[in-house]
Amino acid sequence: MLTERRIRDAKPEPKTRFLWDGQVKNLGVRITPKGAKSYVLFYRAAGRKHLATLARCTELSLKAARERAGAELAAIRAGDSDPLERQRKAREAPTVGEGIVRFFNEFAPARVEIGRLTPRTVSDYQHQARRYIVPALGRRKIADVTHRHVELMVESLPRVQRNRVLALTSRLFSLFEAWEWRPQNSNPAKGIERAREEARDRILSPTEIASLSAALNDAAERHPAPVAAIRFAAVTGLRIGEVISIQWEHVSFESGRLTMPATKTGRRVHDLPAAALAILTELPRVNAWVFTTGGEVAVTYRWVRKVFLAVAEAARLQDVRLHDLRRTVMTTAAAAGVGTHVLRDLLGHKTTTMADWYIRTFGNPVRDAREQVGAAIAAMMGPKHGDMGSNR
Repeated sequence: MLTERRIRDAKPEPKTRFLWDGQVKNLGVRITPKGAKSYVLFYRAAGRKHLATLARCTELSLKAARERAGAELAAIRAGDSDPLERQRKAREAPTVGEGIVRFFNEFAPARVEIGRLTPRTVSDYQHQARRYIVPALGRRKIADVTHRHVELMVESLPRVQRNRVLALTSRLFSLFEAWEWRPQNSNPAKGIERAREEARDRILSPTEIASLSAALNDAAERHPAPVAAIRFAAVTGLRIGEVISIQWEHVSFESGRLTMPATKTGRRVHDLPAAALAILTELPRVNAWVFTTGGEVAVTYRWVRKVFLAVAEAARLQDVRLHDLRRTVMTTAAAAGVGTHVLRDLLGHKTTTMADWYIRTFGNPVRDAREQVGAAIAAMMGPKHGDMGSNR
């Protein structure tokens, strides 16, 4: 009969030995020559003898080991379970890291091929996975990842990054469920609260644009391709990712149009202003890409961003980003009285939601209304604005 004391006092011998329990048949303790002690279960399945390890003796009490052994034996007799088979499947179960490899090697390329993912999005996903998800979860079995594991992964991340990593994690685990690597409806990222993101409304003033232009002129000789890409983005309002993906075959100088076959909202045709065409006219045709330095590749987003930040610093601009150029174009259009649907097309959006926001915030009708209401209230208040009692 096994007892806690007998297990504790058992000494190792030159060969592995077993102590068998008298209360639960086929439950025993295995003691190796090095002194490791584990609960084991002897059983028959498919006409063959098997010995399965239940747990180390330091991990499980004798009472718990008896309960587990009894449950296992009952399941084996019913033909519902084989401990060794389950252990084998657990060892072979894919890790999060292996799932991510399949995502980028199989799923992502197929989605890019049918136009449901862009290479830029895949690149962003790779960065997030490499920097955040793989270090935190990569070695864990997909089936073992819990809600708490995901919470710990994102708890110290900045708001925007937290939301992006959570979104990708949720997408990955939804796929893992579809691949039958986890039970259905068990996504550990679901239900974790997203952070509130503050809307950015930074635009460049005319003075700042002039300073930026002067700094770009100074940097043009050192970095011609990135500077040209920045100028093109500034006069068109296109996303910088769209700008650097332009090829010469997309441009028609005769019609003044740019055809973009793959953007965030699908294929788009963009009328180019004269200033944009002038930038393109001055560029050498080195290869298929408009903004390039050779090597059959376009300039990278990282390089353009690095040059922009250096130029902004030289121009003494504070808290400015590449995307602020696009926002500046849209606010200028809204202030000039451009209508909602035209502004939507300028933005390259499918809906008018953002166009409505620009017009409400920066459009002439709203600005004029504010001026009229302010003047009317000021007139009611009398000559000394704010002195309600001056007419008494």
